[in-house]
Amino acid sequence: MSNASSQNSQGKPEKGGLQAFSPIIQLNVGGEIYTTTLNTLKKCPGSKLAEMFTGQPKLKTDSEGRYFINREGTHFKYVLEFLRSSQVPTRFVQDVYKEALFYEIEPLVKQLEDTPQIFGELVGRKQFLARVPNYYENIEVMIRIARAEAVASRHSNVIVCVVKTEDDVAKCQDALNTLDTDKKSVVKFGPWKATPSIPDLLDCIKIDIEAKGHKIFHQTHVAEKGFRFKSCDFFFKFVFTWW
Repeated sequence: MSNASSQNSQGKPEKGGLQAFSPIIQLNVGGEIYTTTLNTLKKCPGSKLAEMFTGQPKLKTDSEGRYFINREGTHFKYVLEFLRSSQVPTRFVQDVYKEALFYEIEPLVKQLEDTPQIFGELVGRKQFLARVPNYYENIEVMIRIARAEAVASRHSNVIVCVVKTEDDVAKCQDALNTLDTDKKSVVKFGPWKATPSIPDLLDCIKIDIEAKGHKIFHQTHVAEKGFRFKSCDFFFKFVFTWW
């Protein structure tokens, strides 16, 4: 009896999962161990986290009887801190934001979206990129071209054509016809209707490719002698470094 009572006091279910939750809960979140209260976990009714601890136990337990959440647990402590004290983290904001979305902690999600890091990404950069046709598809095309050219090579190059306005589209096509490279391997971005400039778009491309783990830099593509247009008008070379 004393042993069973001790186990239940730690928030562990009785055999068969019939035991309701204890007021004190022990958690194993991806190997990170936390102890908190049931009320803290249910602070946001309707959230995924609250639903995990509503009604009969729904989670599996580890070898020590702690409720197990199969998710990277390093930043879960910031979610708990918010539930305990309404404190919004100022470190690891992007990572905590992902956890808040996963656990559906809407008050934390909304407050994080007001931070400069998340606001700038969601309202500034993402809204801009939504106005660039096929942006994310083009990123994947660039990576595929670079991988195809990486055989027995330390570097591979991808030529990018960037046009900001409709007026530049025809000029770019004329320039492309005299470009000293395989026309099919040129990845074209634009045009778009937003204030960010061509250098802004180039920075976005670099950020998003680096976020996938690649080493990359870009420079103005230097065209062959006799090229009819200044290469800096439209064409840029992205260099992938593989080793």
